[in-house]
Order: sequence, then structure tokens, then C-alpha cells
Amino acid sequence: MNLEFFKKYKFSYLFYNIFQRKKLINNVALYKKYNLSKFYFSPISSKDLSHLPQERTDLFSLNEKNFENVELFNNLTDNSKESVLNFQENGFCILNSYLKDAEVDAINQEITNMIESQKVGFRYRNKIMFSIHYSKLIDSVGKSEPLNKLLDVLLQGKAQLFQSINFLQGSEQATHSDTIHMTTYPLGGLLGVWIALEDTNAENGPLHYYPQSHKMPYLLNESFDNQGTNFMLGSKTYSDYEKMMDAFIKNKNLKKEILLAKKGDLLIWHANLLHGGEPHINKSLTRKSMVFHYFKKDSICYHEITQRPSLIQ
Repeated sequence: MNLEFFKKYKFSYLFYNIFQRKKLINNVALYKKYNLSKFYFSPISSKDLSHLPQERTDLFSLNEKNFENVELFNNLTDNSKESVLNFQENGFCILNSYLKDAEVDAINQEITNMIESQKVGFRYRNKIMFSIHYSKLIDSVGKSEPLNKLLDVLLQGKAQLFQSINFLQGSEQATHSDTIHMTTYPLGGLLGVWIALEDTNAENGPLHYYPQSHKMPYLLNESFDNQGTNFMLGSKTYSDYEKMMDAFIKNKNLKKEILLAKKGDLLIWHANLLHGGEPHINKSLTRKSMVFHYFKKDSICYHEITQRPSLIQ
């Protein structure tokens, strides 16, 4: 039996999760709240939650009054303020020049030092995962109180930093919604934050997104017949999800936009916004960037495809 086949059994992650009680303990109260007969380490997916109310609570109106006590918002340029106020309409907002050049340079040097000292390495081809666990500087950027207070408003709850990802090259990731990777109940309890650590252009793999796509239905395991059984995960692969997403975009005639960001710019996007990475055409160029993901506190958090509960630090 090969490893990939073994991973199709739901219990393949169970033994690991049993020893992660500290990172999964929040599930105990949440499962009780929603009358779910599960242990903290049990597999979980949208199928287990389908009997619960599924109304959209993640689409709400915003105005300046929502941000009257948010220091970061009050100090933004008019263009960035307008972008934030249109977050619920567009599914994203852009804060221009969020970080100063010196702050970005310090982060880039920190990443270089950690790679050279082998504190971090690359996973999933080109990702440096969880640098927040090894760098006080990067952790402090992700947990910045002014930024988190802004995120609290956009989440309508307390934002909790879940993970970080650093890139030296463009991700080139196919269009997706983060909800397939980091799922919540209620739906929409997640925000992504991307920071340009250098200028992006058409040749070094800029981000793309589909404005207003966050208003579309959430596409989860059921959407591509991947729910599985009581004991086995679904038989579909992630490439099947990507094919479904391509067909969905064509069917809805969604229009793509490409973000040509400047060093220090910050992008915030909704959990269900469709986005990805353009081809990194010129491999002699870098495209240094940093991503943070935040869960809404007191949400059930899990990974839809592998049906694993998320490990919250």
C-alpha cells in the first residue's frame, strides 16, 4: 500500500492529531456549541456541517462609522480608505505603501538569514511556511495591533493569525478560493493578507483575482463530487478542483484583474475571493512577497479536502 493511498483513509491523520490537543482544544467547546458528536481530533468536513444553518453572514455593509476607532484606517490615504470601504463590494482592498522601504528590507534580510541558517526551507515547491514561528520580526508584522483591529472589522469578530507564507518567486498557483484549503464554519471566517516585498510586474508572476467573485457560492467537496465516505476521503484530486474552478469561471464569465503592486503595498482578500498567481515568465527576476492568513476566533476551522481540523497556535 503506497503512502498516497494510505492518506485517503480518514484515520491516517487521526493518530497525529491525538497528540495535538493543545492546538485543537478549541474544537471541544465549538463542537459542543453546534451539537457535533466529535472528538477534538476527529476528521471534519462541510458534509458534517451540512445540517447546520448555511446562510451567508459574511456579506455585510461597511461605512466610515465602522472604522471610526481604527487608527490604521484613519491614517490611510483617501484612495486606500475608499478601497477598504469597498471591501464587501469587491472582495478585496489595497493599502498602498503599508510598509516603508526600510521595514520591507529588514523582512527580506530576515528571510535571507533564515534560509542561509537553514531555520526555514521550501515546501510545496516554492513556499516558505510558518516563518512567524522562527522570526519575531515577521511575527510582529502579522500580529500588528493596528492591522489586526482593521481585520477585526472586516471579519466582524476577532482576527486570529493562523499561518504565514513567504515567496521568493511568483506562486504561479491556479485560481482558487482559500476556503478549499482553510475552511470555516460559519463560512467566510477567514481573511488573507498579501504584502509585496518588492515591485511586481508582468514578468515576475503577479497576483490575479476576480472582483466580486466572493459573492458566488462556496465551492467545496460536494461541488466536485469529492465528499467521500465515513471512512475514506473523496477520490478526486486537487487538479479536479482546479478543472472545476476553470469551468466555473468560464460559465460565470468572470473577469480577471492583475495586481501590479509596489513594494510595501498590502492586499486583503475575502475568504471566497477567487485568486491565484500569474506565470513567472522571467525566472531571473524574484517576486518577494509575504502572506498571512487569519481565522475568525471561535470559528470551526478545518481543511476541506483532507478533512483535518486546523492546528491553531
